[in-house]
Amino acid sequence: MTQTITALYDSYDAAVSAVNDLEAFGIPHADISLVSNNVDHRFDKDHPTNAAADAGTGAGIGAAVGGVGGLLTGLGLLAIPGVGPVVAAGWLVATAVGAVGGAVVGGAAGGIVGSLTGAGIPEHDANFYAEGVRRGGTLVTARVDDARAPTARELLQRHKRVDPAVRGSAYRERGWTSFDESAPPYTPEQVTAERGRYIGGGV
Repeated sequence: MTQTITALYDSYDAAVSAVNDLEAFGIPHADISLVSNNVDHRFDKDHPTNAAADAGTGAGIGAAVGGVGGLLTGLGLLAIPGVGPVVAAGWLVATAVGAVGGAVVGGAAGGIVGSLTGAGIPEHDANFYAEGVRRGGTLVTARVDDARAPTARELLQRHKRVDPAVRGSAYRERGWTSFDESAPPYTPEQVTAERGRYIGGGV
């Protein structure tokens, strides 16, 4: 059987390292997804005009934002309701938009919570992960068989994974209850402040 494992990272670089470790472990890039907040457009400036063409050809902005192969060569730009602009690739994104290629451009009409719950993530956790991306985080999700799941989880935990219980409690202390697709995305200033709360302003 197959399990879906997920980890949220404050740092995009940590998420990239986790993806690279999963691929080195033998998880096909077709079974891995990455979704990273891009409200500050930090990735656009390196690859501003041909994301749509790249998504169609399987290229993408991966080389410009730290990906050297596999999944990360297929990164594309899109918007997720309630989250705003993201850079993303993989099966989770394809599920959200009803696409086939993984890296897409446009609006993710299906939403991230629905994609996560459809993949077997409990709704409570899916809401937390969506909110984490909304606040500036990067989400890594992988489909793995039961035999590989323990090692895959350990690989994700090596790279300063956000603890959902601790961070979720911090969100709730400030009044958060669940992810709201109709809420306005965080502004760049809000994302910077949120990142600074946890990682000293890094990405």
